[in-house]
Amino acid sequence: MTESRNYKSELAAVFGHPVAENPTIVMMEAAFRAAGVDYRYLTIEVLPEDLAAAVGGARAMGFRGVNLTIPHKIEVIRLLDGISENAALIGAVNTVYRRGDKLLGENTDGKGFLASLKEEGDLDPAGRSFVILGAGGAARAVSVELALAKAARIVIVNRDEGRGRALAERVAGIGGTKAEYAAWTPGYRMPEGIDVLANATSIGLYPDPSRPDIEYGAIRAGMVVCDVIPNPPRSSFLKEAAARGAKTLDGLGMLVNQGAIGFKLWTGLEAPVGEMRRALAGEFGDA
Repeated sequence: MTESRNYKSELAAVFGHPVAENPTIVMMEAAFRAAGVDYRYLTIEVLPEDLAAAVGGARAMGFRGVNLTIPHKIEVIRLLDGISENAALIGAVNTVYRRGDKLLGENTDGKGFLASLKEEGDLDPAGRSFVILGAGGAARAVSVELALAKAARIVIVNRDEGRGRALAERVAGIGGTKAEYAAWTPGYRMPEGIDVLANATSIGLYPDPSRPDIEYGAIRAGMVVCDVIPNPPRSSFLKEAAARGAKTLDGLGMLVNQGAIGFKLWTGLEAPVGEMRRALAGEFGDA
């Protein structure tokens, strides 16, 4: 009798536009191999006008999960069967997972940032003061999770006043965190007493060599300076901060930690975080 074989792999993917430079596939494929599960991860270009069709296709084809990146994190919400409380507070979804015939949404970006801050930065956000550059999806996720973790103060720095104030008001309604908006004018200078500065914009993302336009003289030794972009892992922003004595955290840690949450949602298994980090470090020559 011929031995029964299974030729069907479980599927997960990232939808975005543009998406070709997104390195998530590297760590997720490494995680699937290390865990010994027959999953495959696809990087798929999805135009904004095609998002509904793409989600419908993932639903019909039984995808175990989908990551969302620019520009789909907000629009995807209306296409799902439900989202978590945290994702609702943030107003964006970056991870979709299947439960039975339902597709549910979670936001793991901010959770990944907090895990990186605690593990690599050795810093508990409770009672600390933060400056967040930007007011987009990553900034929203990071700021909401910091407020939930009882940060004392969060300053949202953004060029678009409406978006910046809206995020500050959203964050101020969570717990006892004080949140405020600051206009991002050329050479923006941080206020005194800031513990952590985070670039939550795409400034510096490969192939853009630029760095945020701020007064770097305000960075001091003892601060933690973070960048959410994973490519390149050592951005010019972080190099400048390190030269001034700050402890720096690149976007790889955030990417790995948020990916580990998605891995567990999709497979039910604990993620092989070490293998995921090594795969990304090797990809960027940052081992």
